[in-house]
Amino acid sequence: MYNGGDGPRRRRPEDGPAADDDEDDDDVDGDGGAGLEAWERAYADERSWESLQEDESGLLRPIDTKALHHAQYRRRLRSTASATARIQKGLIRYLYVVIDLSRAASEMDFRPSRMAVLARHAEAFIREFFDQNPLSQIGLVTIKDGVAHSLTDLGGSPEFHIKALMGKLECSGDSSLQNALELVYGYLDKIPSYGHREVLILTSALSTCDPGDIVETIQKCKNSKIRCSVIGLSAEVFICKHLCQETGGTYSVALDEAHFKELIIEHAPPPPAIAEFASANLIKMGFPQRAAENVISICLLLMNWASHVQVIPSRRCHGLALVVGRVFLVLGTGLTFLLCALDASNTFALIVISIFMRVYTTALAVRVTAFEACLLTQAS
Repeated sequence: MYNGGDGPRRRRPEDGPAADDDEDDDDVDGDGGAGLEAWERAYADERSWESLQEDESGLLRPIDTKALHHAQYRRRLRSTASATARIQKGLIRYLYVVIDLSRAASEMDFRPSRMAVLARHAEAFIREFFDQNPLSQIGLVTIKDGVAHSLTDLGGSPEFHIKALMGKLECSGDSSLQNALELVYGYLDKIPSYGHREVLILTSALSTCDPGDIVETIQKCKNSKIRCSVIGLSAEVFICKHLCQETGGTYSVALDEAHFKELIIEHAPPPPAIAEFASANLIKMGFPQRAAENVISICLLLMNWASHVQVIPSRRCHGLALVVGRVFLVLGTGLTFLLCALDASNTFALIVISIFMRVYTTALAVRVTAFEACLLTQAS
Protein backbone atom coordinates (compact mmCIF):
# COMPACT_ATOMS: atom_id res chain seq x y z
CA MET A 1 0.00 0.00 0.00
CA TYR A 2 1.05 3.58 -0.58
CA ASN A 3 0.57 6.20 2.14
CA GLY A 4 -0.15 9.66 0.87
CA GLY A 5 -0.17 9.00 -2.86
CA ASP A 6 3.45 9.30 -4.04
CA GLY A 7 5.13 8.71 -0.65
CA PRO A 8 7.24 5.67 0.19
CA ARG A 9 5.58 2.35 0.66
CA ARG A 10 5.22 1.08 4.23
CA ARG A 11 4.88 -2.59 5.05
CA ARG A 12 2.12 -3.47 7.44
CA PRO A 13 2.55 -6.41 9.81
CA GLU A 14 -0.13 -8.37 8.04
CA ASP A 15 1.67 -8.09 4.70
CA GLY A 16 4.16 -10.80 5.77
CA PRO A 17 7.56 -11.61 4.24
CA ALA A 18 6.15 -11.73 0.74
CA ALA A 19 6.30 -7.95 0.62
CA ASP A 20 10.09 -8.08 1.17
CA ASP A 21 10.45 -10.41 -1.78
CA ASP A 22 8.47 -8.03 -3.95
CA GLU A 23 10.71 -5.15 -2.91
CA ASP A 24 13.84 -7.13 -3.76
CA ASP A 25 12.41 -7.99 -7.18
CA ASP A 26 11.62 -4.33 -7.78
CA ASP A 27 15.19 -3.36 -6.83
CA VAL A 28 16.67 -5.90 -9.21
CA ASP A 29 14.45 -4.88 -12.11
CA GLY A 30 15.00 -1.17 -11.61
CA ASP A 31 18.73 -1.40 -10.96
CA GLY A 32 19.79 -2.99 -14.21
CA GLY A 33 21.43 -5.99 -12.49
CA ALA A 34 21.32 -8.16 -15.64
CA GLY A 35 19.41 -10.96 -13.91
CA LEU A 36 21.54 -11.00 -10.70
CA GLU A 37 20.15 -10.90 -7.21
CA ALA A 38 21.24 -8.18 -4.85
CA TRP A 39 23.50 -10.47 -2.85
CA GLU A 40 25.00 -11.80 -6.11
CA ARG A 41 25.82 -8.31 -7.32
CA ALA A 42 27.61 -7.52 -4.06
CA TYR A 43 29.87 -10.55 -4.42
CA ALA A 44 30.36 -9.88 -8.14
CA ASP A 45 31.58 -6.36 -7.42
CA GLU A 46 33.93 -7.41 -4.63
CA ARG A 47 35.19 -10.53 -6.50
CA SER A 48 35.87 -12.12 -3.13
CA TRP A 49 36.43 -15.57 -4.64
CA GLU A 50 39.74 -14.38 -6.03
CA SER A 51 41.12 -13.99 -2.50
CA LEU A 52 40.74 -17.72 -1.76
CA GLN A 53 43.09 -20.60 -2.43
CA GLU A 54 42.99 -24.33 -1.84
CA ASP A 55 45.41 -25.81 0.65
CA GLU A 56 46.89 -29.33 0.81
CA SER A 57 43.80 -30.79 2.50
CA GLY A 58 41.41 -29.38 -0.08
CA LEU A 59 40.02 -26.58 2.10
CA LEU A 60 39.57 -23.03 0.93
CA ARG A 61 41.64 -20.49 2.81
CA PRO A 62 42.40 -16.80 2.26
CA ILE A 63 45.40 -16.13 0.06
CA ASP A 64 48.57 -15.49 2.00
CA THR A 65 49.56 -11.99 0.90
CA LYS A 66 52.95 -12.36 2.57
CA ALA A 67 53.90 -15.07 0.08
CA LEU A 68 52.98 -12.77 -2.81
CA HIS A 69 55.06 -9.95 -1.35
CA HIS A 70 57.99 -12.31 -0.88
CA ALA A 71 57.69 -13.45 -4.50
CA GLN A 72 57.70 -9.85 -5.71
CA TYR A 73 60.70 -9.15 -3.48
CA ARG A 74 62.58 -12.10 -4.95
CA ARG A 75 61.82 -10.91 -8.49
CA ARG A 76 63.14 -7.46 -7.65
CA LEU A 77 66.28 -9.01 -6.21
CA ARG A 78 66.81 -11.00 -9.40
CA SER A 79 66.37 -7.93 -11.54
CA THR A 80 68.78 -5.96 -9.34
CA ALA A 81 71.35 -8.75 -9.44
CA SER A 82 71.17 -8.93 -13.23
CA ALA A 83 71.58 -5.17 -13.42
CA THR A 84 74.71 -5.16 -11.26
CA ALA A 85 76.25 -8.21 -12.94
CA ARG A 86 78.49 -7.76 -15.97
CA ILE A 87 75.92 -8.80 -18.54
CA GLN A 88 75.87 -7.11 -21.93
CA LYS A 89 72.46 -5.62 -22.61
CA GLY A 90 70.74 -4.96 -25.89
CA LEU A 91 70.72 -1.18 -26.12
CA ILE A 92 69.08 -0.82 -29.55
CA ARG A 93 65.84 -2.81 -29.54
CA TYR A 94 63.23 -3.26 -32.24
CA LEU A 95 60.09 -4.53 -30.52
CA TYR A 96 56.70 -5.41 -31.97
CA VAL A 97 53.83 -5.59 -29.47
CA VAL A 98 51.13 -7.98 -30.72
CA ILE A 99 47.75 -7.39 -29.06
CA ASP A 100 45.03 -10.03 -29.30
CA LEU A 101 41.70 -8.31 -30.05
CA SER A 102 39.73 -11.45 -30.88
CA ARG A 103 36.38 -12.16 -29.28
CA ALA A 104 38.20 -13.67 -26.28
CA ALA A 105 39.40 -10.17 -25.34
CA SER A 106 35.80 -9.15 -24.63
CA GLU A 107 35.56 -11.51 -21.64
CA MET A 108 34.87 -9.74 -18.36
CA ASP A 109 36.90 -11.82 -15.93
CA PHE A 110 39.20 -8.78 -15.81
CA ARG A 111 37.32 -5.63 -14.88
CA PRO A 112 35.84 -4.05 -16.94
CA SER A 113 37.10 -6.36 -19.71
CA ARG A 114 40.29 -7.99 -20.93
CA MET A 115 40.51 -5.52 -23.79
CA ALA A 116 40.35 -2.52 -21.45
CA VAL A 117 43.03 -3.99 -19.20
CA LEU A 118 45.24 -4.76 -22.20
CA ALA A 119 44.93 -1.22 -23.55
CA ARG A 120 45.52 0.46 -20.21
CA HIS A 121 48.67 -1.44 -19.33
CA ALA A 122 49.96 -1.45 -22.90
CA GLU A 123 49.92 2.36 -22.75
CA ALA A 124 51.90 2.33 -19.49
CA PHE A 125 54.34 -0.19 -20.95
CA ILE A 126 54.99 1.93 -24.07
CA ARG A 127 55.85 4.96 -21.95
CA GLU A 128 58.09 2.94 -19.63
CA PHE A 129 59.79 1.25 -22.60
CA PHE A 130 60.89 4.53 -24.17
CA ASP A 131 61.94 5.85 -20.78
CA GLN A 132 64.39 2.96 -20.34
CA ASN A 133 65.26 2.48 -24.03
CA PRO A 134 65.60 5.92 -25.65
CA LEU A 135 67.40 4.51 -28.71
CA SER A 136 64.86 1.76 -29.41
CA GLN A 137 61.69 1.57 -31.48
CA ILE A 138 58.26 -0.04 -31.10
CA GLY A 139 55.63 -1.21 -33.57
CA LEU A 140 52.04 -2.35 -32.86
CA VAL A 141 50.19 -5.30 -34.41
CA THR A 142 46.62 -6.38 -33.65
CA ILE A 143 44.89 -9.72 -34.25
CA LYS A 144 41.19 -9.95 -35.04
CA ASP A 145 38.99 -12.00 -37.39
CA GLY A 146 41.89 -14.41 -37.93
CA VAL A 147 44.03 -11.69 -39.57
CA ALA A 148 47.02 -9.74 -38.27
CA HIS A 149 46.91 -5.98 -38.89
CA SER A 150 49.90 -3.64 -38.71
CA LEU A 151 48.63 -0.83 -36.52
CA THR A 152 51.86 1.23 -36.46
CA ASP A 153 55.29 0.82 -38.00
CA LEU A 154 58.49 0.88 -36.00
CA GLY A 155 58.95 4.32 -34.49
CA GLY A 156 60.14 6.22 -31.46
CA SER A 157 57.08 8.34 -30.63
CA PRO A 158 55.06 6.95 -27.68
CA GLU A 159 52.18 9.35 -28.23
CA PHE A 160 51.77 8.21 -31.84
CA HIS A 161 51.53 4.54 -30.83
CA ILE A 162 49.14 5.20 -27.95
CA LYS A 163 46.83 7.32 -30.08
CA ALA A 164 46.71 4.64 -32.79
CA LEU A 165 45.98 1.90 -30.24
CA MET A 166 43.16 3.75 -28.49
CA GLY A 167 41.43 4.38 -31.80
CA LYS A 168 41.26 0.68 -32.78
CA LEU A 169 39.87 -1.04 -29.66
CA GLU A 170 37.33 -3.42 -31.19
CA CYS A 171 37.05 -7.16 -30.54
CA SER A 172 35.84 -9.68 -33.11
CA GLY A 173 36.59 -13.06 -34.66
CA ASP A 174 39.30 -15.58 -33.87
CA SER A 175 42.98 -15.23 -33.08
CA SER A 176 45.75 -16.31 -35.47
CA LEU A 177 49.19 -16.58 -33.94
CA GLN A 178 50.84 -17.72 -37.17
CA ASN A 179 49.61 -14.72 -39.16
CA ALA A 180 50.96 -12.37 -36.50
CA LEU A 181 54.35 -14.09 -36.49
CA GLU A 182 54.56 -14.04 -40.29
CA LEU A 183 53.79 -10.33 -40.32
CA VAL A 184 56.38 -9.32 -37.73
CA TYR A 185 58.94 -11.70 -39.26
CA GLY A 186 58.72 -9.81 -42.55
CA TYR A 187 59.51 -6.55 -40.72
CA LEU A 188 62.15 -7.72 -38.25
CA ASP A 189 64.12 -9.92 -40.65
CA LYS A 190 65.39 -6.75 -42.36
CA ILE A 191 66.77 -5.25 -39.14
CA PRO A 192 70.61 -5.07 -39.01
CA SER A 193 72.45 -7.44 -36.72
CA TYR A 194 73.32 -4.72 -34.19
CA GLY A 195 69.62 -4.32 -33.37
CA HIS A 196 67.82 -6.77 -31.07
CA ARG A 197 64.66 -8.19 -32.63
CA GLU A 198 61.85 -8.85 -30.18
CA VAL A 199 58.15 -9.67 -30.16
CA LEU A 200 55.83 -9.33 -27.14
CA ILE A 201 52.45 -11.03 -27.58
CA LEU A 202 49.54 -10.14 -25.28
CA THR A 203 47.00 -12.87 -25.87
CA SER A 204 43.57 -13.70 -24.47
CA ALA A 205 42.52 -16.63 -26.67
CA LEU A 206 42.95 -20.31 -25.82
CA SER A 207 43.23 -21.34 -29.48
CA THR A 208 44.73 -20.11 -32.73
CA CYS A 209 43.25 -20.37 -36.22
CA ASP A 210 46.25 -20.67 -38.56
CA PRO A 211 46.40 -21.11 -42.36
CA GLY A 212 49.52 -23.32 -42.33
CA ASP A 213 52.12 -25.03 -40.18
CA ILE A 214 52.93 -22.71 -37.30
CA VAL A 215 55.96 -24.81 -36.33
CA GLU A 216 57.71 -23.77 -39.55
CA THR A 217 56.99 -20.13 -38.78
CA ILE A 218 58.44 -20.55 -35.29
CA GLN A 219 61.57 -22.07 -36.81
CA LYS A 220 61.95 -19.09 -39.15
CA CYS A 221 61.73 -16.70 -36.21
CA LYS A 222 64.33 -18.77 -34.37
CA ASN A 223 66.73 -18.73 -37.32
CA SER A 224 66.29 -14.96 -37.66
CA LYS A 225 67.17 -14.45 -33.96
CA ILE A 226 63.75 -13.01 -33.10
CA ARG A 227 63.06 -13.31 -29.38
CA CYS A 228 59.33 -13.97 -28.79
CA SER A 229 57.65 -13.57 -25.39
CA VAL A 230 54.00 -14.18 -24.51
CA ILE A 231 51.78 -12.97 -21.66
CA GLY A 232 48.42 -14.73 -21.44
CA LEU A 233 45.26 -13.56 -19.73
CA SER A 234 43.48 -16.93 -19.66
CA ALA A 235 45.24 -20.29 -19.26
CA GLU A 236 48.51 -21.76 -20.44
CA VAL A 237 48.63 -22.71 -24.11
CA PHE A 238 51.15 -25.26 -25.37
CA ILE A 239 51.99 -23.57 -28.67
CA CYS A 240 52.74 -20.27 -26.89
CA LYS A 241 55.05 -22.04 -24.46
CA HIS A 242 56.76 -23.84 -27.33
CA LEU A 243 57.25 -20.53 -29.18
CA CYS A 244 58.96 -18.94 -26.18
CA GLN A 245 61.18 -21.94 -25.53
CA GLU A 246 62.38 -22.09 -29.12
CA THR A 247 63.10 -18.38 -29.50
CA GLY A 248 64.53 -17.71 -26.04
CA GLY A 249 61.64 -15.63 -24.73
CA THR A 250 59.50 -15.90 -21.61
CA TYR A 251 55.95 -17.17 -21.19
CA SER A 252 53.71 -16.08 -18.31
CA VAL A 253 50.03 -16.22 -17.43
CA ALA A 254 48.58 -13.34 -15.41
CA LEU A 255 46.62 -14.24 -12.29
CA ASP A 256 44.98 -10.84 -11.95
CA GLU A 257 45.38 -7.28 -13.15
CA ALA A 258 48.13 -6.42 -10.68
CA HIS A 259 50.08 -9.51 -11.72
CA PHE A 260 49.60 -8.65 -15.39
CA LYS A 261 50.96 -5.15 -14.77
CA GLU A 262 54.02 -6.60 -13.11
CA LEU A 263 54.60 -9.10 -15.92
CA ILE A 264 54.39 -6.58 -18.73
CA ILE A 265 56.63 -4.03 -17.00
CA GLU A 266 59.34 -6.69 -16.66
CA HIS A 267 59.81 -6.49 -20.45
CA ALA A 268 60.72 -2.78 -20.34
CA PRO A 269 64.39 -3.10 -19.25
CA PRO A 270 66.85 -4.23 -21.95
CA PRO A 271 67.27 -8.02 -22.02
CA PRO A 272 70.66 -9.76 -22.16
CA ALA A 273 72.23 -9.72 -25.60
CA ILE A 274 72.27 -12.86 -27.73
CA ALA A 275 75.52 -14.78 -27.27
CA GLU A 276 76.30 -14.70 -30.99
CA PHE A 277 76.24 -10.90 -31.07
CA ALA A 278 77.49 -10.28 -27.52
CA SER A 279 81.20 -10.60 -28.36
CA ALA A 280 82.91 -7.22 -28.14
CA ASN A 281 85.38 -6.14 -30.82
CA LEU A 282 88.18 -4.62 -28.78
CA ILE A 283 91.01 -2.50 -30.18
CA LYS A 284 94.49 -3.16 -28.81
CA MET A 285 96.17 -0.04 -27.47
CA GLY A 286 99.70 0.36 -26.12
CA PHE A 287 101.33 2.93 -23.88
CA PRO A 288 105.11 3.47 -23.45
CA GLN A 289 106.56 2.11 -20.23
CA ARG A 290 109.71 3.32 -18.54
CA ALA A 291 112.22 0.52 -18.03
CA ALA A 292 115.71 0.75 -16.47
CA GLU A 293 118.56 -0.88 -18.38
CA ASN A 294 122.08 -1.61 -17.13
CA VAL A 295 123.67 -1.40 -20.60
CA ILE A 296 124.50 2.01 -22.09
CA SER A 297 122.83 2.45 -25.48
CA ILE A 298 122.76 5.21 -28.11
CA CYS A 299 119.37 6.93 -28.15
CA LEU A 300 120.17 9.75 -30.68
CA LEU A 301 121.89 9.60 -34.06
CA LEU A 302 124.83 12.07 -34.46
CA MET A 303 125.10 14.60 -37.36
CA ASN A 304 127.03 13.83 -40.53
CA TRP A 305 130.55 15.33 -40.51
CA ALA A 306 130.05 17.07 -43.86
CA SER A 307 126.91 18.84 -42.65
CA HIS A 308 128.66 19.85 -39.46
CA VAL A 309 131.56 21.34 -41.42
CA GLN A 310 129.17 23.36 -43.62
CA VAL A 311 127.59 24.99 -40.60
CA ILE A 312 130.86 26.64 -39.45
CA PRO A 313 131.44 29.00 -42.42
CA SER A 314 127.76 29.94 -42.39
CA ARG A 315 127.95 30.98 -38.76
CA ARG A 316 131.22 32.89 -39.44
CA CYS A 317 129.64 34.71 -42.37
CA HIS A 318 126.68 35.57 -40.21
CA GLY A 319 128.89 37.09 -37.50
CA LEU A 320 131.09 39.02 -40.00
CA ALA A 321 128.05 40.61 -41.65
CA LEU A 322 126.74 41.69 -38.27
CA VAL A 323 130.05 43.33 -37.29
CA VAL A 324 130.46 45.15 -40.65
CA GLY A 325 126.92 46.50 -40.50
CA ARG A 326 127.32 47.86 -36.99
CA VAL A 327 130.71 49.47 -37.85
CA PHE A 328 129.27 51.29 -40.85
CA LEU A 329 126.25 52.39 -38.86
CA VAL A 330 128.45 53.91 -36.13
CA LEU A 331 130.74 55.61 -38.67
CA GLY A 332 127.79 57.06 -40.62
CA THR A 333 126.16 58.42 -37.47
CA GLY A 334 129.40 59.99 -36.26
CA LEU A 335 130.24 61.54 -39.62
CA THR A 336 126.76 63.03 -39.84
CA PHE A 337 127.09 64.75 -36.48
CA LEU A 338 130.57 66.02 -37.53
CA LEU A 339 129.23 67.57 -40.75
CA CYS A 340 126.42 69.21 -38.85
CA ALA A 341 128.99 70.68 -36.39
CA LEU A 342 131.14 72.05 -39.28
CA ASP A 343 127.99 73.65 -40.76
CA ALA A 344 128.23 71.69 -44.01
CA SER A 345 125.47 71.76 -46.57
CA ASN A 346 122.37 69.71 -45.85
CA THR A 347 122.60 68.01 -49.23
CA PHE A 348 126.05 66.60 -48.57
CA ALA A 349 124.95 65.35 -45.12
CA LEU A 350 121.94 63.55 -46.59
CA ILE A 351 124.14 61.90 -49.25
CA VAL A 352 126.53 60.57 -46.59
CA ILE A 353 123.66 59.24 -44.46
CA SER A 354 122.07 57.50 -47.44
CA ILE A 355 125.39 55.85 -48.38
CA PHE A 356 125.99 54.45 -44.92
CA MET A 357 122.31 53.32 -44.58
CA ARG A 358 122.68 51.50 -47.88
CA VAL A 359 125.77 49.71 -46.56
CA TYR A 360 123.93 48.81 -43.34
CA THR A 361 120.98 47.42 -45.29
CA THR A 362 123.30 45.30 -47.40
CA ALA A 363 124.95 43.97 -44.25
CA LEU A 364 121.52 43.01 -42.83
CA ALA A 365 120.65 41.19 -46.07
CA VAL A 366 123.94 39.27 -45.89
CA ARG A 367 123.11 38.40 -42.26
CA VAL A 368 119.66 37.01 -43.11
CA THR A 369 121.03 34.99 -46.05
CA ALA A 370 123.72 33.48 -43.86
CA PHE A 371 121.17 32.58 -41.17
CA GLU A 372 118.91 30.82 -43.71
CA ALA A 373 121.88 28.92 -45.07
CA CYS A 374 122.72 27.80 -41.54
CA LEU A 375 119.19 26.49 -40.98
CA LEU A 376 119.12 24.62 -44.27
CA THR A 377 122.47 23.06 -43.54
CA GLN A 378 121.31 21.82 -40.13
CA ALA A 379 118.10 20.44 -41.59
CA SER A 380 119.98 18.45 -44.23
